[in-house]
Amino acid sequence: MPTHEETTFGREEIIVSKTDLQGRITYANDVFVRVSGYSRRDLIGKPHALIRHPDMPRAVFRALWETVEQGDEIFAYVKNLAADGSFYWVLAHVTPSADAAGTPVGYHSNRRLPEPSAVRAVEELYAVLLAEESRHATGNAAVAASSELLASLLAERGVTYEEWVWDVINSNGGIR
Repeated sequence: MPTHEETTFGREEIIVSKTDLQGRITYANDVFVRVSGYSRRDLIGKPHALIRHPDMPRAVFRALWETVEQGDEIFAYVKNLAADGSFYWVLAHVTPSADAAGTPVGYHSNRRLPEPSAVRAVEELYAVLLAEESRHATGNAAVAASSELLASLLAERGVTYEEWVWDVINSNGGIR
C-alpha cells in the first residue's frame, strides 16, 4: 500500500538490476535491496513490476518495453514503490543484454538519483497521463489512451520520449 513517504539514496550510489526477457529479476545489487526494502531472496525471480508505483503511467512502461525489446537502450524517469509503501524516484538507463552469439537474454538497468527539479517537471507530464488512464475502465484501454496522448504531446514538441527525458536532464540539472 503506497504511502506519501519518500525513500532516497546517495547521489553517488547506483541501483542495479538485471532481468530475464520476461522481466523477472535475476540480479539485484546491495543498493537496490536496501532502497527497495525487499530482501534479495524476495526480489530474485519476481517480476520487476513488483516495485511499480501506481503513480507511474502505463504509457511510460509501454514506451520503455517497446524500446528495449527492439534492442535499443532507453533513459526514463521512474517512480518506484518500496516494500514499506514509500516511494523513490530514479533516472533509469535500461539496456538489452545479449549472450556471446548476440541473442537477447534479458535487460540491465542502472538507476541514479534524479534532481528534484527534474522530478517536478516529470510529475507534471505523468499526472496528465495518469488522468487520461483513469478515464478508462480497462487496463488495455488505459494504456492505449495514455500512449496515444503521450505520443501526441511529444509530437507537439517534436521529440521522442527519450529526447524529452534528455531535455529534462539538461534543463533541470540532470542527476544529483
